[in-house]
Amino acid sequence: MREKGQFWTPDWVAEAMVGYVLQGNPGHVFDPAVGAGAFLRATKVVAKELGQHPAFLGTEIDPSAFQQAHQHGLTMVDLDGVEIRDFMADPPQREFSAIVANPPYVRHHRLLKGAKKLLRIFAARTIGHPLDGRAGLHVYFLLQALQLLSRDGRLAFIMPADTCEGVFAPTLWRWITSRYALEAVVAFTPDASPFPGVDTNALVFFIKNTTPQAHCWWARCTQAGTVALKAWILSGFPETHGGALSVCRRTVSEGLMTGLSRAPTTRGPGGPRLGDFATVVRGVATGANEFFLLTLEQASTLGIPNAFLLPAIARTRDTGGEEITSVTLQALRRSGRPTVLLTLDGRPLEQFPGAVRAYLRHGEAEGLPQHALLATRRPWYKMERRVVPPILFSYLGRRNSRFILNTAGVIPLTGFLCVYPRKNDLAFLKKLWEILRHSATVANLALVGKSYGGGAIKVEPRALERLPLPVAVVSAAGLSLPMKYRQQEFGEGRRPWR
Repeated sequence: MREKGQFWTPDWVAEAMVGYVLQGNPGHVFDPAVGAGAFLRATKVVAKELGQHPAFLGTEIDPSAFQQAHQHGLTMVDLDGVEIRDFMADPPQREFSAIVANPPYVRHHRLLKGAKKLLRIFAARTIGHPLDGRAGLHVYFLLQALQLLSRDGRLAFIMPADTCEGVFAPTLWRWITSRYALEAVVAFTPDASPFPGVDTNALVFFIKNTTPQAHCWWARCTQAGTVALKAWILSGFPETHGGALSVCRRTVSEGLMTGLSRAPTTRGPGGPRLGDFATVVRGVATGANEFFLLTLEQASTLGIPNAFLLPAIARTRDTGGEEITSVTLQALRRSGRPTVLLTLDGRPLEQFPGAVRAYLRHGEAEGLPQHALLATRRPWYKMERRVVPPILFSYLGRRNSRFILNTAGVIPLTGFLCVYPRKNDLAFLKKLWEILRHSATVANLALVGKSYGGGAIKVEPRALERLPLPVAVVSAAGLSLPMKYRQQEFGEGRRPWR
């Protein structure tokens, strides 16, 4: 199912979404990714409640999905309006006034190169230029569906949060909200997730093909299986607080700035950011951890000289707490964890000591030079370099994202981000670390990170530099950001930790 991007929508969410598109009695409901028929079943239920008799139409690329539809009680008569068809390559040649879908969640790295190229061409023709290459198939489904939405028609899509958190999101949503009315967005707490156990954080978007509007409703659902969601939608989006649903009105401009997956914020664009005090770089990508990351015993057995080894750490859980020290490293070594990185320069293989040459030839025999990342390096064994970062940040945290003081002097791999203070001063470093550890600062990670299932947050380097630092916390730590300092940073650019 992961390869096909199929994650079936629960009835309580599907019925709420269908309730939105059936307002106005459209006469039909179209689902471009029918799957097991969750929205067909929901249409039968909600249409009966509303006294409507809409036709159900749809497309589905995977014929085997019909077997699951039959297992859920749907008949061939129910599925009569569904075509086996590639919605992106061969969309229906008509418009629809009611579109509802859970599009296939296929991330960009799972798309075939040729298919991705065609999708980017489609986006360029639709919005005027290609979307960033990290947009998944679900994003293109949304664009295609909007092209088929008739005037005053309604669309309800349930999608992963990266739809409004990815690099492509600002471009995508500026285009959508300048041409359509974004009426409402529904987010879910981890306990209310429509897809428990799946590594995605879902959102539901309600869009109408009418004059764009300056405001939209934003709701957070806190209880799985609640009937409150459908009742709220069928009642026309009333403002409500408490219970299983909290609702507020927000401006679309603020939503786009903050991120539609995130709760509204009154924080303005000013104020200190982490980037005012530090630069952020991703940890080292080895291309083959099993080859380059070694235990001390492995390195000794292989005869690798210490001159080619650097202390390193790969996993967040290996850090233990908020500081990694020499004691931490010793404990990891006793437990058999790899803690040294084979760090080679670009000299010819023949110029390395014999033990290193032998190990590299073993890697060549294993086909390492053909690995995706290593194939781009010249030579394939040349390792990325990082200055030891004074502070590490756990790259993908599940409710425990944290800043880690690196007193052990380790080089982190891609499980971490490297934080380099702009001042090479121990007192400055300690103050900055205290600011970053503060609960108010950690809470702001939700404003810059990508959200995933189970409360996980992923933060990219440039996004972490945009992390807002609470003014009161910065002041209490004794750090200030005078205008002279800002001018210096813009004038001289980023300075690495030395």
